[in-house]
Amino acid sequence: MSTTDNQPTGKTKLGVSGYRFLSGFGIYAILQNMGFYMIAAVLMPQRLKDIGIDNPDALLGVINGAGAMISLFVNVFVGAMSDRTRSRLGRRTPWYLAGAVIAAVSFYAIGVPTTGTGVLLAYCFANVGQNMMTAPIVATLSDRVPEKNRGTISAAYGGGITVGQAMGTFLASLFISQTHIGFVCAGAMYIFAGAMAFLLMPREPRNDLDPKPQQQESLWKIIVRAFTPPIKGAGDFWKAFVCRTCLIVAYQMIASYQLYILQNHLGQSKTQAAGVISTMSIITMVVAFVASVTSGPISDLIGRRKPPVIFACGLYAIGIAMPWLIPNTLGMYLFAGIAGFGYGMYMAVDQALNVDVLPDKKNAGKDLGFLNVASCAGQAIGSGITSTLVTVTGSYNPVFPVAIAIAVVAALSVIGIKRVK
Repeated sequence: MSTTDNQPTGKTKLGVSGYRFLSGFGIYAILQNMGFYMIAAVLMPQRLKDIGIDNPDALLGVINGAGAMISLFVNVFVGAMSDRTRSRLGRRTPWYLAGAVIAAVSFYAIGVPTTGTGVLLAYCFANVGQNMMTAPIVATLSDRVPEKNRGTISAAYGGGITVGQAMGTFLASLFISQTHIGFVCAGAMYIFAGAMAFLLMPREPRNDLDPKPQQQESLWKIIVRAFTPPIKGAGDFWKAFVCRTCLIVAYQMIASYQLYILQNHLGQSKTQAAGVISTMSIITMVVAFVASVTSGPISDLIGRRKPPVIFACGLYAIGIAMPWLIPNTLGMYLFAGIAGFGYGMYMAVDQALNVDVLPDKKNAGKDLGFLNVASCAGQAIGSGITSTLVTVTGSYNPVFPVAIAIAVVAALSVIGIKRVK
C-alpha cells in the first residue's frame, strides 16, 4: 500500500448521511463521556471518602485497574462478535443498545454499596456495559464513513469525548454533596447515549461479507480469532497503539486524581475543590471544542494525520507541567486550558488515524478493539502509576514529571508511523 492510499483527498461535502453520522457520533460521545467522567473523576472518588476508606488514593487505583482489565477483554471480544453479526445480519446495533442498559444500571449501582469491594464490583460491571457500547460504535467509523470525510467525523467523535468529559466533571461537581443524585444522572446518560446513537445514525444496510464461514465458526474459534492480534503489515498499527496508550496513561495520571490533587496536594476543602473543578471543566470544554472542530477538518483538508497528533502530545506535556511548576489553583487552570486543547486536538484525529493504520478493514471491529485496549491499558497503568507514586513518596510531586515523560513517548511513537503522513 502506498503512502497516499490512506490519505484524505481534500474537503468534500458530507451530504445528509454524513451529517447524521456527524451528529450521531458527536452526541453519543458527549453523553457517554458525561456519564463516565461524572463517576470516574468526581463521584466515585468522593464516594470512597464518604464511606470512610482509609487510603482512597490506593483503592481508586485498584478499582480503575480492575475496570480496565475487564474492559480489555470485553472490548476485543465484542468487537469481534460485532464483526460477525454485521456479516450475518448487517447490524452492530444490538450490542451497543444492550450495553447501554447494563452500563446505566451498573454506574448507578456504584453509589449504593458502603464498602470498597462493593464499589469495585459495580464499577467492573459498568465497564462491561460501556465497552459493549464503544466497540461496535467505533467500528462503524471504518464500516460506513467514507475515507474523505473520516477526519471530520472522527473530530465529531473525539470532540464529543473531550467536551463530554468536561461537562460530566462540571455536572458531577454540582452534586459533590448529594452524590446519590449524581449517580442517577450518570446512569441516565448511558441510556440517552445509546438511544441517540440509534436514532441519529443512518440505518445499517445488510451486508453479505461471506456469511457461510462466519456462521460455521464455533464459539471457541471466534474467541481465538478475537484475541489474535494483527501481525502481518501491522507495524504502524502498533505504533498508533503505543501512542494512544501513552497519552491515555499520561491523561489518566492527572485527570482521574484531580479531586485528590486539589484536596490532598493543594489542601483545599471538598467545597473549594468542587468550585475549582467546575471552572476547570468549563475551560476544558471551551478549548477542547475549539480544538476538535478545527483539527479534524484541517486534517482532512491537508491530507495529514501525524502533525496534529504530535503537536497535541507536546501541548499535553506542557499542560501537565503547569500544576507542577505552579502548585496552586492557577496551575490547575492552566493545565485545564493547555492540556485540554492538546487532548481535544488529539481526540479529533485519533479515530481517523487508527482506521488509516488498520492492516485489514474486514476485521475492523476486532482490530479497533485492540486499539481500544490501549485506552483500557492506559487507564489501568495511569491509575496504578499515580497511586504507587503517591503511596511510596507521600506526595503528588513525582506524578507530573513522570506523566510528561510518557506524553513525550507518545509523540515519538507516532513520528515513526510510515503509512500515514
